[in-house]
Amino acid sequence: MRDVLHTLEICDLSRLIQSRELSPVEVTRYMLERIDSLDSQLHAFALLTPEHALQQAQLAEDRLMRRQYLGPLHGVPVALKDLCFTKGIATAAGMPLHRDYVPTFDGTAASRLAEAGAVLLGKLQLTEGAFTEHHPEIPVPVNPWGEDSWSGASSTGSGVALAAGLCFGATGSDTGGSIRFPCAANGVTGIKPTWGRVSVYGAFELAASLDHLGPMARSAADCAILLQELAGADYNDPRCSLMPVPDYLAGDIHDLRDFRLGIDAQFNSADVDSATQQMLSEVISVLCALGVTVVPVQFPDYQSAIEDWGPICAIEAAFAHQRTWPSQKDQYGPTLGGLLSSAEGISAAAYQAMLLRRKDFSGRLEQQLFGVDAMLIPAQTRASPTIAEMAALGEDPAALSALIRFTAPLDMSGHPAITLPGGFGPRDTPIAFQLVGRYFSEQSLVRAGRAYQLMTDWHKSRPKTI
Repeated sequence: MRDVLHTLEICDLSRLIQSRELSPVEVTRYMLERIDSLDSQLHAFALLTPEHALQQAQLAEDRLMRRQYLGPLHGVPVALKDLCFTKGIATAAGMPLHRDYVPTFDGTAASRLAEAGAVLLGKLQLTEGAFTEHHPEIPVPVNPWGEDSWSGASSTGSGVALAAGLCFGATGSDTGGSIRFPCAANGVTGIKPTWGRVSVYGAFELAASLDHLGPMARSAADCAILLQELAGADYNDPRCSLMPVPDYLAGDIHDLRDFRLGIDAQFNSADVDSATQQMLSEVISVLCALGVTVVPVQFPDYQSAIEDWGPICAIEAAFAHQRTWPSQKDQYGPTLGGLLSSAEGISAAAYQAMLLRRKDFSGRLEQQLFGVDAMLIPAQTRASPTIAEMAALGEDPAALSALIRFTAPLDMSGHPAITLPGGFGPRDTPIAFQLVGRYFSEQSLVRAGRAYQLMTDWHKSRPKTI
């Protein structure tokens, strides 16, 4: 068991802990040893919290002895993206400027996972301020499927840690694709929930109306377990929805004859590489074998959503950083600094026009989703890009727009999406797809994702180097 412990999914580990076949302390020590052995090469963690983790693990074990079982996260080692505030533990948001910032309170994500009995191993690395690139002073997390492979943005540490078996679950954030890109690149599963489904109280802000917090793990079922704790109304975040939280693991996953899957064949294939198109065809075959009914839909015109995403993000980020930008601009990296600078030339009239176009796009997408349970789309246009390929995109605005084509529009609209591993590309590295749903339809997305993963093993694949 010790040799394969790090490969277990939360749902399996939880049963072993509840039955006392494994102890939380034993599991936590094993994971800390594994991190110590591997992370000096992978750089997934921004900060380790071994003493805190062992204290939490001992508390979880003591509660088990008193028959005070808290649920499926009881004693399970997880990690937080290092923009989630943690009381007494530094939270830097990928910024050397904030490396010494120690919050005096837990953010909602941290407190809810702790209340569920989860054990915090540490804080996971991210791009600077959760934007697109890492600060030049910070090591970039290395994709365990190949050091030349892109590890995603900005929840890179979360994706790498999960793929390498350094934690069982993690938080990610998504403003333009930053849960979905690392999931696709590292072969793990993630949910970008409906905007407002998960509180962002106590999380460093990039762009308030675009930011989403969500779970990342190795399977749809594990993401559901995490989302069950993260979701729900929060007094401290009035933007958070008051809608009741359903049971995300409910629903028949063996028979999807009542499930309608929307597909826009043109949207899914235009300028999308052959490996990704082949994967989508195979995904459709698997879901149809489960009884899914395929329904043609038309993804609304998304060009303005892509073009407006950057300026809206810039304006909101400039507001979020006003205490340190431009007064301490010398401590910013060139990419985040460039974003903040770009906000200066945007007029109020131009901003209002963008907001109106955004509302129009969001409504049109909801209309298309209204007649289906989910829409199938790729995670990105090219299968598992290399670091060199991604670096070349920085010189090509059209290529950058293509990169966020399947992600940024959903941040603009706030619709939920689950990202699932769907196979491997020409370099034997992971590729992925998304299921997109109506607002607050995460339960349906999880159901379809679990059914797909019941029939396939892509999510169980592990890097050979780890």
